[in-house]
Amino acid sequence: MRRFARFACIDWSGAAVARPPGLALAWCAAGTEAPALVDPPGGWSRPALADWLLDHAARGSDLLIGVDFSASLPFADAGAFFPGWDGSPADARALWALIDARAADAPGLGLGDVLADPAIAPYFRRPGGLRGARFGAAGGGRLRVTEAACRAAGLGPAQSSFVLVGPAQVGKSALTGMRLLHRLAGRLPVWPFDPVPARGPLLVEIYTGLAARAAGRRGATKLRDPAHLAAALAHLQSRPGAPDARHDEHRADAVLGAAWLRRAAGQPALWHPPALTPRLAAREGWTFGVP
Repeated sequence: MRRFARFACIDWSGAAVARPPGLALAWCAAGTEAPALVDPPGGWSRPALADWLLDHAARGSDLLIGVDFSASLPFADAGAFFPGWDGSPADARALWALIDARAADAPGLGLGDVLADPAIAPYFRRPGGLRGARFGAAGGGRLRVTEAACRAAGLGPAQSSFVLVGPAQVGKSALTGMRLLHRLAGRLPVWPFDPVPARGPLLVEIYTGLAARAAGRRGATKLRDPAHLAAALAHLQSRPGAPDARHDEHRADAVLGAAWLRRAAGQPALWHPPALTPRLAAREGWTFGVP
């Protein structure tokens, strides 16, 4: 099993602004050092994070990066991402290319008018009470196999990326994240769509709620109090670091996610979940940390 020298976590955001306040990045070395936030002047944008990742790919950094968004859409449950549409992509890479092409005119890796596209919109629950004719699911919407497994294991209420409304929606983060993945394709490996490389950086999808639960949090997993973050880091055998004057839940998620990834990466079983077949990996991917 490969060992990494450094670990990073990106808390992602699909917000339709140039510099979403929900973007955050923290990283740490192997061992017990406190994860450090990476704070560029003016804050992060999605393209700036893409550039940061590509720079580490060019350098061949010995780095495992967790990013908090769904890397694909459900496929296995219906035999297609968009059942009933002839243009439905065959696998995740084709899905990333489709979303990126449809949003090509939107700046900042945003979505632009993708969700108004008559071929795509009917599959989503959208703002304004718009439930597409092909949304096709009661309650919370369709789930990937990894999301259903996360729920079944009691590891958190993983959400459907076909839902784009409500405080817990993750759809916009997922779709903008797919634009990022399309940019990285062929330049920075993404597990499990790509095999784990012998050297250089690797990106994995994570769910920061898993990190919070592994750190002893039960119930509320957002760490809005710095003292709670310090206690969670200690639970993960990580030093807490200096107080963060700009502490918020997104920055806390990035810090805790990096510390959790450092520990989780050394657990062989998490790299080989039983349900993760090669076919499923190519289509839906997997959330690292879900058994």
